[in-house]
Amino acid sequence: MRNAKPKKMRHQKTRDVKKSLKKLGNPGHAAVSQRFFKTGPGEYGEGDIFIGVRVPVLRKLASEFIDLPVSEVEILLRSPIHEERLLAILLFVHIFKKGDDGVQKRIYELYLKSTEFINNWDLVDTSAEHIVGAYLRDKSKRPLYRLAKSKNLWDRRIAIMATFHFVKRHEFSETLKISNMLLCDRHDLIHKATGWMLREIGKRNLKTEETFLKAHYKNMPRTMLRYAIEKFPEEKRQRYLQGSI
Repeated sequence: MRNAKPKKMRHQKTRDVKKSLKKLGNPGHAAVSQRFFKTGPGEYGEGDIFIGVRVPVLRKLASEFIDLPVSEVEILLRSPIHEERLLAILLFVHIFKKGDDGVQKRIYELYLKSTEFINNWDLVDTSAEHIVGAYLRDKSKRPLYRLAKSKNLWDRRIAIMATFHFVKRHEFSETLKISNMLLCDRHDLIHKATGWMLREIGKRNLKTEETFLKAHYKNMPRTMLRYAIEKFPEEKRQRYLQGSI
């Protein structure tokens, strides 16, 4: 009796992922995304390319390519196509969660070396808390402060959004410190993210949020304030907006 030959195992290659994404693309959805993510000249997403694959579809595809090697996920992350980068981010989040200390360190370091490709708010918000925040929880927070001081918009958004990992665990100090650093930031996307994180603190500890707001609300960007007080009772919201707290 002949010995059965082992089945040939083959890695799922980056080109297989790209082919799958291309088949799933929709020009109509792509056009909507180009506008929504501000890809026009002078806008924050200038030059980004969309092929029109929706997020739920990308999440499903990520589960199908879950064993893609890290080296190939990195190739996807460096793609000019937005959906390929988002798929890479989804895969890295999964790999990080399932990985040991060594794997997590590798993903974290690769992530911070690749922030030029993590260059829209959905890419940041999908990953910063799960990779940067999770990795730094029991370590020095210095990398967050370096990111918060960066001239790069997306580095600064990573800094504040990474602290969501701490906020969910009722650890507020890093969010408050970085929020203070970003009070004078000029970009609307930083105002929104910072206000959002302050609101998340308030969901868990309203006194902590209001202590920060009472010290800074008259000087913070209007959008940041509106996001921070979004869930307040209307009368209290108006007092903050009118500067009469």
